[in-house]
Amino acid sequence: MAEHNITGKKGEEMAAIFLKENGYTILETNWRFMNLEADIIAITDKILVIVEVKTRKSNYFGEPESFVNRQKQKNLIKAANAYIERNQFDLEVRFDIVSVVLNDSNAIKHIEDAFYPLL
Repeated sequence: MAEHNITGKKGEEMAAIFLKENGYTILETNWRFMNLEADIIAITDKILVIVEVKTRKSNYFGEPESFVNRQKQKNLIKAANAYIERNQFDLEVRFDIVSVVLNDSNAIKHIEDAFYPLL
């Protein structure tokens, strides 16, 4: 496995543990629809939370969350719609980002309502 894949996988594992420790129920990890993927799908307080995890080894080039561009957001929204339809959920939906910097401190930042789908 390529090093960037190992880094991403470690960040996703850390994010899932972090969310569980903060009361989230993890429904899916690495959920795929066609060529789209949602890193984590969880529920908290009757809200379906679609989580994008961004992991970097440093924040030298910017915070990890700054790399979730508009195209990535559109892809997450499409994946979320497919998941909701497939599972017939009737819940409020929220899009979060968990930013992980793997260094001496292994910093995790959870950004709730990181972006909103355009109507």
